[in-house]
Parts: sequence; C-alpha cells; structure tokens
Amino acid sequence: MKHAAFVFDAYGTLFDIHAAVRRHAGEIGPDGQLLSDIWRAKQLEYSWVRSLMGSYRDFWQLTQDALDYAFRKVPSADPALRQRLLDTYWRLDCYPEVPSVLKALKAQGVRLAILSNGSPAMIEGSVRAAALDTVIDEIFSADTVGRFKTDPSVYDLVTTAWRLYPSAVSFQSSNRWDVAGAHAFGFRTVWINRAGQPDEYPDHLPDVILPSLQGLLDAA
Repeated sequence: MKHAAFVFDAYGTLFDIHAAVRRHAGEIGPDGQLLSDIWRAKQLEYSWVRSLMGSYRDFWQLTQDALDYAFRKVPSADPALRQRLLDTYWRLDCYPEVPSVLKALKAQGVRLAILSNGSPAMIEGSVRAAALDTVIDEIFSADTVGRFKTDPSVYDLVTTAWRLYPSAVSFQSSNRWDVAGAHAFGFRTVWINRAGQPDEYPDHLPDVILPSLQGLLDAA
C-alpha cells in the first residue's frame, strides 16, 4: 500500500444521504426526491455560511434546520413526518460495496477513518447500524474544531491525531468541493463520482476518479 491511512467522507460517500426520504417515499408522495435534494443542499449551504461567519452550530442542528426549510419549500410533503425522517438519518443505509471494500483495505494493514462534518453521535449511529464499527479505526468530526470542511483545520484533525504527513493519507469523498479542499490540504484525493457529475475546481484536480468505492483497491 502506498498510503498509511484511508480516510472517508461519510455522507454520500459511505452512506446514502437520500435513504431517509426513500424509506418514507410512499407517505411523502411524488415530491420526495425534491424534498431530499433541497434538504441536502441547504444542509451543506448552512455549514459553509456558518463557517464563513464564524457562527458555529453543530451539523445535527443544521440538518434539522435544513429539513424544516425543505418542508416549507415542498408544501406537498407532510411536516408530520419530520421526526421520522430525522430518526432515520441516524441509521442511513451504506452503499452496497462499502463493507467489503473497507474490510479488504483493513486486511491489507492500513488504518481507516471517517472525516465528516457530521456530529460524532450522528456518524456513530450510522456506523453501528451498518456494522462498520469493526473496521473503522477512528471517527473525526468537524465538531472538534467548530468549523466545517473545507476549512483546513478539519483535514488537519487526521494528520495531527495520527502524526502523518498529508501525502500519507488517501482521502475519498463523493463531494467534489470536499475533494478540492482535501487536495489543497495535501491529501491524495479520490473522487467517488457516483452521480456522474461534470468536473469542477480545475486547479484542485482529484488524483483518481471512480464511480464507486469498488475500484478503490485497484487504484490504491
């Protein structure tokens, strides 16, 4: 292995961010995907705005705020489902290939971690629900520094705790902006482009682009 540690973003990379809405799709109705898209977009927007303002609120609170906004934008969705959607967010489905890929990496002797904007309890809930707690060595949360990615202090959580140079870390994320931030910090970056999105941030190109984590072992 060329890298001592493989670090993964959580939401959209390991865990399906649309799983909460999909589980209740029958009750939400035809605008379920729209609700989920707005929920995710606002969740991220609030994290960036608050980092820039220096007005931190943990990611769980931002997740609730974003869902409340999404309900206001999608009046066909019943706000009475709010608590059920939030409860589901604590045990999101992981993508099908995730367990086998992480186990294979672990068997090769590398350290595995999650680096996420999510609050620790949020991440731990989904990790336990997916039975990934046996392979993940550590969970790093932006909550520790009171800033969100792409602030360099978030990526530095890994290198400081594990005493590694950034170049010794392979960082995987489905979020292109996150890949750009990790590249600027000095990580080797792998963009998991699940949705087939066009590239951006040409001054911070990913080292590898994959459609899922399945190809990670070959690219490692």
